[in-house]
Amino acid sequence: MAFITKDDFKAVCDPTTLEVIDQTDNDNLNRAIGYAMEEVASYLRSRYDVSKSFSKEGAERNPQLVMILCDVALYHLVAWLPKRIGFEIRETRYNNAISWLKDVQSGKATPDLAPLTNETGEDIGNPVRYGGWDKSNYVW
Repeated sequence: MAFITKDDFKAVCDPTTLEVIDQTDNDNLNRAIGYAMEEVASYLRSRYDVSKSFSKEGAERNPQLVMILCDVALYHLVAWLPKRIGFEIRETRYNNAISWLKDVQSGKATPDLAPLTNETGEDIGNPVRYGGWDKSNYVW
């Protein structure tokens, strides 16, 4: 899970809170990151090459995608806590993340991610197609 690191969570959660949320068990955090990556990929897979986007590291990554993944992972972590401590803010941020992902899926938002291409390099994830067939000649 090199795409998301523990340091990335500092943008959406302070380190002490993260220790409480993940119950000081890195396996819990890694599991939640895995769940979040698959959930986010399910929204992006039809238009973007998620394997190429998730293979980037450091400054090459899309910062919006990193934040969305952190929010979704924290939402799943908080769901495991007794009495869902701090659930309200996590639920709000999760809903905002899902709303943005739906906008991306529908084409209302366009993140800087690797496009989905075929073997020839043509963008097949773009919903807008252009061109036409050869003109028909109906003169006999």
